[in-house]
Amino acid sequence: MPGGAATVAYLDMIGGASGDMLLGSMVDAGLHLDALRSELAKLPDGGYELSAERVKRGALYATLLRVCLNDEGRRPRGFGDFLESVSRSSLSVGVKSRSKAIFGSLLRAESAAHGGEPGHLHELATVDTLVDVVGAVVGLELLGVKKFHASPFPAGCGTARTEHGAMGGVSPAALAIYRASGAPVRTGGAGMLLGEAVTPTGAAIVAELASFTPLTMDVERSGYGAGERDPQSHANVVGLWLGKELQMHPAGLGPAAGGLTLLETNIDDMPGEMFGHVQDKLFRLGALDVWMTPVQMKKNRPGVMLSALVRDDVTDAAARLILAETSTFGVRRRLVERYEADRETVDLDSSLGRVRVKVKKLDGESVHFAPEYEDCRRIALSGGLALGEVMERVREEARSRCQADA
Repeated sequence: MPGGAATVAYLDMIGGASGDMLLGSMVDAGLHLDALRSELAKLPDGGYELSAERVKRGALYATLLRVCLNDEGRRPRGFGDFLESVSRSSLSVGVKSRSKAIFGSLLRAESAAHGGEPGHLHELATVDTLVDVVGAVVGLELLGVKKFHASPFPAGCGTARTEHGAMGGVSPAALAIYRASGAPVRTGGAGMLLGEAVTPTGAAIVAELASFTPLTMDVERSGYGAGERDPQSHANVVGLWLGKELQMHPAGLGPAAGGLTLLETNIDDMPGEMFGHVQDKLFRLGALDVWMTPVQMKKNRPGVMLSALVRDDVTDAAARLILAETSTFGVRRRLVERYEADRETVDLDSSLGRVRVKVKKLDGESVHFAPEYEDCRRIALSGGLALGEVMERVREEARSRCQADA
């Protein structure tokens, strides 16, 4: 990719959002169309062609990406067909899981919008919906995006036409997605967009993949994806910014470390000894922390919430491990940040022997000393001493040594 891999992306929903607008913004920002085609070819479905055209919307130049369907592509499909296609594909585990999550959000929203009718996708029941959803997940992966942020969704106004007749500028399905996800929506004012601004597919993709928290970033590349309509009232585009996140942190603290994911699942039907086994395997995989919390589950059954804090590069493997090694059917995934103090490990020649000591620092000052448990335990056993006494003596000697060196 030109300019190197991006680590963070920001989506500016200027004129709304749809699946093809999102893909267009990625191509405009540097995603190679052939690379996107190659990944989408891992799906067993055909019946479509991707094309990209440079267009102007208002004062902005943008890429209009079209998913052109033939008779096979227009063949009606159901929610189960989309899930089966993703499952049968040779896409990565992460792309599969995120794509299925988006389809799940979309199905729940469509069902809520149409009286609870299961699996009813209406205008979304053709292969271009599959291409939009999987393409968005694949596109972010190909661009190297680790964190995805977005502006609030813009609300449309007036009416829009569908196969069911006229509706408001916000479709019932998109509204159901906003309500279920808690995503922010901007309404009112002179910038209100006439007609449907955000499609249900666009809403599901962004709500599932993006965070709506404030972001400070160094923008390296940008692009715009165009919608088919070209109204006079506004530029019908979505903007995508790619770059590096700038960590802003209070004085005296280390930077807020990004690139972390919190995996969680509730379990009430697994023997207790299995949790220790899973915890050990997660630590061996590279988890930063793993813990268990007692919870009360349905039918008043006691359960355990298993939590694992992992870096992005092992998130998919950690989720797969939890699914394989526990009885759970699903793992929640949430991007998190944490403040980290500076630290170093020193080898201390104490009066009791050699001990490794972890030193925590704030503003360059050593504020806490943690002797290594195994080293202190070895000294306590060999010398017939109390473990607490060994750890306290080593801690005080480390503190004194540090103050003398300062």
